[in-house]
Order: sequence, then structure tokens, then C-alpha cells
Amino acid sequence: MYARLIMFTLGTGKRPFAEGMAKQFQSVMQGMKGFKNATFLADEGVGEYGLLSVWATKEDAESAADAMRPGFLQALEGKVQGPPTVRMLEVFEP
Repeated sequence: MYARLIMFTLGTGKRPFAEGMAKQFQSVMQGMKGFKNATFLADEGVGEYGLLSVWATKEDAESAADAMRPGFLQALEGKVQGPPTVRMLEVFEP
């Protein structure tokens, strides 16, 4: 399995916006091939938010990223303080 971690800074007091994005993209991901789960993250003290999504394969994660990237970036346009950071990570269990 593979995980994609996306972190972005909206600023403090932006949780309602972040929760709206989470609902929107959760429903999109649920219909995509290889989707396992998603966890949404927040550090309201600094206004940083994130998404950790888990996919069956690296190819599934990359395909989903390619499909969602334009809508995700459009949703963040004018709201984010700098570009999001994105990591692709292999998921393993001991």
C-alpha cells in the first residue's frame, strides 16, 4: 500500500474551509480505484492542514493524484499561504 501526505497552510481560523474541502475530496476519493482510507489533519495553532490518503498501489495513488490535482489546486487558489507539500510514502506494518 501507498500513502500520499499533502500539507498546506491556510492560516488560523480557517477550519470551516478545511472541513468543507475534506468533505468534498473524501467523496471524490471514495469512488476511485484502490482507495483505502483518508485522514484529515489540522494544527489550528499555526493554521496548517493536511490529508493523508492510503491507496492499494503506488499506481492507484499516482492516478488519483493526477485526477484530483487540478480541483485541489483550484480549491486552494487564493486561500493557501505557499504551495502545498506532497509526499508519497510506502505503508508497511511490522
